[in-house]
Amino acid sequence: MGPGSLDEHIAALRHELIGLLPRLRRFARGLAGNAAEADDLVQESCEKALRNAHQFQAGTSLQSWLYRIVQNCWRDRLKSAHRRLVDSVPPEELAEIAGSSASEAEGRLTLGAVAKAMERLDANQRVVIVLVCVEGYSYADAAKTLGWPVGTVMSRLARARLALHADLEHEDNVVPLLKRNG
Repeated sequence: MGPGSLDEHIAALRHELIGLLPRLRRFARGLAGNAAEADDLVQESCEKALRNAHQFQAGTSLQSWLYRIVQNCWRDRLKSAHRRLVDSVPPEELAEIAGSSASEAEGRLTLGAVAKAMERLDANQRVVIVLVCVEGYSYADAAKTLGWPVGTVMSRLARARLALHADLEHEDNVVPLLKRNG
């Protein structure tokens, strides 16, 4: 590939990457658990992708390649000493909940409980649940993106769903709320 074609390759990759930003952010949010960390994760991943654009193989799925970069950056962050877990609801969110209608407050508390339960899943379970349940990937597409056999995706997803259900059963009335509203 000559210098001109590499520049064209990178320009095309940048253009396509911009279109994928909402999906990358949603995926990162599912992994990270909060918007600020997700934004940082997407920024770090995009920088890494652009630095390594020459490694992307034309004709393959850019989205899958980018999801792997996001996943790897997220795992690196989990391993780092700088990772902090938030154990309580910030005061500004409590004020928001207090000023909400009963159904809004129920919804926010349920969503908060689900987010905390997602944080307690192991990394592989969280990744597969975000891809299949949030992003809407088929088992085959998730397997291809993650480089896993389809059976592994299915078993990790099943274990993740069971773990979420068991975790949410221990939250005060969260599972009954989910059953009543869903």
